[in-house]
Amino acid sequence: MKLVKTLMFGAALLVAASAQADVTVGVTLSATGPAASLGIPEKNTFALMPTTIGGQKINYIVLDDKSDTTAAVANTRKLITEDKADVIVGSTTSPNSIAMIDVVAEAKVPMISMAASSMIVEPVDDKRRWVFKTPQNDIMMSLAIAQHMANAGIKKVAFIGFADAYGEGWYTQFAKVAALKGIEIVSNERYNRTDTSVTGQVLKIMAASPDAVLIAASGTPAVLPQKTLKERGYTGKYYQTHGVANNDFLRVGGKDVNGTYLPSGPVLVANQLPASNPVRKSALEYINKYEAAHGKGSVSTFGGHAWDAGVLLQAAIPVALKKAQPGTPEFRAALRDALENVHEAPGAHGIFNMSPTDHLGLDQRARVMVLIDNGNWKYVP
Repeated sequence: MKLVKTLMFGAALLVAASAQADVTVGVTLSATGPAASLGIPEKNTFALMPTTIGGQKINYIVLDDKSDTTAAVANTRKLITEDKADVIVGSTTSPNSIAMIDVVAEAKVPMISMAASSMIVEPVDDKRRWVFKTPQNDIMMSLAIAQHMANAGIKKVAFIGFADAYGEGWYTQFAKVAALKGIEIVSNERYNRTDTSVTGQVLKIMAASPDAVLIAASGTPAVLPQKTLKERGYTGKYYQTHGVANNDFLRVGGKDVNGTYLPSGPVLVANQLPASNPVRKSALEYINKYEAAHGKGSVSTFGGHAWDAGVLLQAAIPVALKKAQPGTPEFRAALRDALENVHEAPGAHGIFNMSPTDHLGLDQRARVMVLIDNGNWKYVP
């Protein structure tokens, strides 16, 4: 009888242990399509994520939305309804991420976006209270560009960007800071991510005779306006956004992007930063892990945004586990609350300090200026 009771007790413990659900992290990203050069390093980064956090097993379910907004929404619904995700990470692009907000808010599942637009998290209303993001806001990077332009004596600038939330967000923010720096925007053009020609837009830019051109695009499609401007003989200064900070942009752009300035997260040039830089250590940690798996020089800032989503989860999940069990509405709510209270979490791009009114949590430590110098990224002090 004593043996039977012992066996029954042991079986009960096994049942209890098996009944405790793992934490499910649902990921949708753009591993194919126009944003593939951003999504592939993100996908590679999730393979480096810890499989246990706070003593709890973590399951990552990674889906490809093919750079398509409809697919991103469908993936999000599947991850929540079928896979019972406790948190959604994604998507790669701003339009996809913005389209996902209604889904996660309705389901009351926290989301961490890897896209840049400030519209993803601002304002923190009833829907966006469930949404966080890791890339730097447009205004932060716009300030870096405008300051560099002002220091270089630039008075007139032409703008060309994506005809979507990324381009619109950048124009809105850059226009504010350009005015403060006494810089006139003399042309404002748009193009689609899948376009193969921007000749008409470039001719208008050339006619305005700007001192510099700012291209607000991301990934390899950002090469098209610059290549066309070069072919037409434009000799002014070129600026890009942090949306091009990967090696595919350098490969596709070649000599046409040499001499370009852009703001970036510190991870892009971490080994060139002074030892006193507060992000250097945490950025190098990510670089070393990624390059150990994918080779020297393979790191991009976009994989860093995925890594930083993992940094936030590592800070928040142990806190949420003290309040509820994974797989429950209570855990998802606790995880949202914990994400909102992440403090001094060092990531690849900066130090995260979230709050009820700030669901990004980065400050000026999260940006540097970079020059493309003969196919290499060069830190500009």
